[in-house]
Amino acid sequence: MSLYAADGRVKLRRAQSLFMLTLCSLAALVGIFVLGLVLFFLAQRGLGHLNLKLFTVASGDGDGFAQSLRGTLQILAVACAVAVPLGIMGGIYQQESKGTFANTVRFLTDVLNGIPSIVIGIFVYAALVLPISQAFPGKGYSGWAGGVALAIMMLPLIMRTTEEMLRLVPSALSEASLGLGATRWRTMVSVVLPAARGGILTGILLAVARVAGETAPLIFTILGNEFMGKMDGQMDALPLRLFKYATDVDETHHQIAWAAALVLILMVLCLSIIARLSTRNRMQEDK
Repeated sequence: MSLYAADGRVKLRRAQSLFMLTLCSLAALVGIFVLGLVLFFLAQRGLGHLNLKLFTVASGDGDGFAQSLRGTLQILAVACAVAVPLGIMGGIYQQESKGTFANTVRFLTDVLNGIPSIVIGIFVYAALVLPISQAFPGKGYSGWAGGVALAIMMLPLIMRTTEEMLRLVPSALSEASLGLGATRWRTMVSVVLPAARGGILTGILLAVARVAGETAPLIFTILGNEFMGKMDGQMDALPLRLFKYATDVDETHHQIAWAAALVLILMVLCLSIIARLSTRNRMQEDK
C-alpha cells in the first residue's frame, strides 16, 4: 500500500512540474509574441518611410531627424562619461564596505532606481537648467543637462550591477592576491575588476538601453532643436523628435515618427542583444 502511495505522490509531483513548466513556457511565449507584434507593427508602418534623407537632413532643413540622431548619441556619451565611473566606484564601495552607512547607500540606490524619469527631469531642470538660465539669459537648456539627467537614471543600475558582479567573483582570487602582499586597492583593480568586467559591461549596456528611449527628462533639459545644435545650447534627441512628430497634425511628420520609432527600438534591441551575448560569452569563459 505504501508503494502505491509513494508512486502516486511521484506522479503528482511530475504532473505539478509539467504544469508549472507549461505555464512558464506560455508566459515566455506571450512575451515573445508581444515583442514580435511590436516589431512587426513598427516595421509595417515605418519601414516604407526609411530613407537616407532621414539620417542626413535636419528637420529644420527638410523632413529628417539627423540632428536628433546625433543629439541622442552625444547625450548618451555624456551620460556614460558621468555614470559609468561613478557607478563602478559606487558599486565597489557597496561591495567592500559594511555597516549602516553602506546599507543606507544601497537603500537609496534602490529608491533612485524606482524614481519616475519625469521627476528626475524636473529635478535637473530646477537644480541645473533654471539657475543657469537666470544667471545667463538665453542659456540653461543644453545637451550637458540632458546628459546629467540620463546619467542619474543610469547610475543606480550600474552601481547594483557592479556590486552583484563583484560579489560573484570567487573570494579565492582576492585572497591569493592579498596573500602575495598586494594591497586591497591593487587587488580590486588588478584582480577582482578584470574578473567581473563582462558582467559590469552588460550592466552598462542595459543602463544605456534603458535611458536611450527616455523622453520626459529631455523635455525639461534640452527642449529640442530643429537644426544641428551644440552641447551648450538647445539640442534635439530621437525620443523627443518622435514625441513632437507623433503629436503633430502633419501626416508627413506622422510617417517620419513611425520611421523614428523603428530606428529607436532597433537601437535599444541591438544594445540588449549585445548585452545578452556578452553575458553568454562570460558564462562560457567561466565554464
